[in-house]
Amino acid sequence: MYALADCNNFFVSCERVFRPDLEGRPVVVLSGNDGCVVSRSNEAKALGIKMGVPLYQIQGLVDKEGVVCFSSNFSLYGDLSDRVMSMIRRHTSRFEQYSIDECFFNIDHIPAEEQKRYCEQLVKDIRRGVGIPISIGIASSKTLAKVASKYAKKYAGYHGVCEIRTEEQRQKALAGFEIGDVWGIGRKAKAKLAAAGITTALQFAERPATFAQGLLHKPGLMTWQELGGQDVIDITQLPMKQSITTSRTFATAISEQTLLEEQIANFCAHCARQLRLQQSAAQQIYVYAHTSAFRTDIEQHYLSELVTLPVATSNNQELISYALGAFRRAYRPGVLYKKAGVVLLKIIKETDVMPDLFDTQDREKDKRLQRALDHIDDRHGKRSVILGSQLSSSQQVYKTEHKSPLYTTDIRDVITLKAE
Repeated sequence: MYALADCNNFFVSCERVFRPDLEGRPVVVLSGNDGCVVSRSNEAKALGIKMGVPLYQIQGLVDKEGVVCFSSNFSLYGDLSDRVMSMIRRHTSRFEQYSIDECFFNIDHIPAEEQKRYCEQLVKDIRRGVGIPISIGIASSKTLAKVASKYAKKYAGYHGVCEIRTEEQRQKALAGFEIGDVWGIGRKAKAKLAAAGITTALQFAERPATFAQGLLHKPGLMTWQELGGQDVIDITQLPMKQSITTSRTFATAISEQTLLEEQIANFCAHCARQLRLQQSAAQQIYVYAHTSAFRTDIEQHYLSELVTLPVATSNNQELISYALGAFRRAYRPGVLYKKAGVVLLKIIKETDVMPDLFDTQDREKDKRLQRALDHIDDRHGKRSVILGSQLSSSQQVYKTEHKSPLYTTDIRDVITLKAE
């Protein structure tokens, strides 16, 4: 049996760990530059605040209802995620983290009749130890476990844990579950299924396998099998991303070359990390930056450069070097750039990288060094070791008017208590 642990309203929950006075109040966390809502408390959801809505569109509601807003604080969220995952990891020999706030773990070592109670205790331990509320779904497949976790999150009567063990439980759970909410069913697949008259997970699961494969091909068949209780999805073997992008819009336009290069280097390092996590390499880098289309009073410029590498790589130093070289060739002094980004293309498996006859790079040495740097980051926090080109300047380039302190990752922000 699988268990899927999902942190409830994760970013909001992280902020509430150090602000218990916010329990019961509407809270939202905003995207980069305080643009859109990316996490909502249940109270904020009850006010009708939608995921992804721009802040300016709900500013009136925020002011009227006293909604508390936070800028994204990913250093805090990443650290608390690590703490939650480390507690879960102790309870299983098979653990697969799926995202910053979700993980699958096997519980077959626990007697079947004790699994629910065991997970209920784990929910309590994590709430007590880290302060993050989680929901756990138990089932024979990962997709069913995700369905169960949604019910555990929605209904307080489950005490944080819902299991789908019997055929009766499976059918009842799927009958009340919208097809668009099923893991693996995207917007296009949902539209195809709706056209076929399918609106619930049970309706899809009751169709024959040939229907699932014919309409949605192999991924659809795997989802159909999982909804039937078969464990067929290995998250480590999900399709690789064919392109990886990191981009940002700046709070104020930037013309300084050194400051822009710092942003490009950091974007590239973030993309490279994603490459390594999926054990892949990229052979092309696309670097771009542009001015604001709404500023008719300034010189307009769209900087764009595509570079093809002689050998595909995921190494930070090499990718950043090529990205900065591309940026410098196209950069125009004095232009006010409002947005910039890096895109990695032609992504292949790490094992499929072809060497170049004239390559002088010691790639094995580079891999060992990169693994060591990643290990340091994993152990001591992101950006523990960075390249000189990634050095953070004192200038604030992103809008973060509502950012909370770095309670757990910066000694200057550690909470101090006074005894009287």
